[in-house]
Amino acid sequence: MPMVDLHLHLLPDVDDGCKTMDDTVAMARALVSLGFGTAAPSPHNRPEYASRDVALQRLDEVRAELARLGIPLALDVNSENFFLDESLLTKLPTPESRRVGAAGKYLLVEAPYTSPLPQLTDVIFRMKLKGVTPIIAHPERCLEFERKGRAAEAVQSGALLQLDIGALIGRYGKPAQKLAKQFLDDGLYAISATDLHSPVGAEQWVGESLKALQKQAGGQRFTALTETNPGLILKGLPVA
Repeated sequence: MPMVDLHLHLLPDVDDGCKTMDDTVAMARALVSLGFGTAAPSPHNRPEYASRDVALQRLDEVRAELARLGIPLALDVNSENFFLDESLLTKLPTPESRRVGAAGKYLLVEAPYTSPLPQLTDVIFRMKLKGVTPIIAHPERCLEFERKGRAAEAVQSGALLQLDIGALIGRYGKPAQKLAKQFLDDGLYAISATDLHSPVGAEQWVGESLKALQKQAGGQRFTALTETNPGLILKGLPVA
């Protein structure tokens, strides 16, 4: 099966990711060359970036352009929401929560990089009560998850964790690399993703990261993180 990427900034001119359609096409070509067949572009859901309507328009434009060029990368809806707090809970009943895939059972959300998040497990619990499972983006890069056992607490509370594969090769520094390897060894990640923002050098570093993931996780776990679990999430199905 082709791999599935649920965290990347592929859409042009909506956030801090691709700036032009040429960038988008180059990124899509790189992903396909590496073995990806599906992606759910995740533009930042923040006031300073494009609205939901604009993001959906760009998604349709990219789908049409990839089809015209014969690039076999299927696209689905998604967004990277900011962040796990009370304001996010108020958005959940509305389309502005911008959930993953048409089923809408999951929501990709980032934690703050440098601030503590004492309400983490409470927010996760309340999201689950509303029928939404949070997927926490790149926890290995966030201060809250430097606390021993905090990542496991998030998983036990019902969240899923997403590995940024670049962390495994040190793209975000040694502390993030150490945590990524630790969380991976502890079996805490449900999915992996690229968090691509630019096509420049993407094929090389993503390829190296995938090799590092396969080496550390093993073939069966690698398939679960890159194919099986992301595919289940897009369908709104439970992840084992």
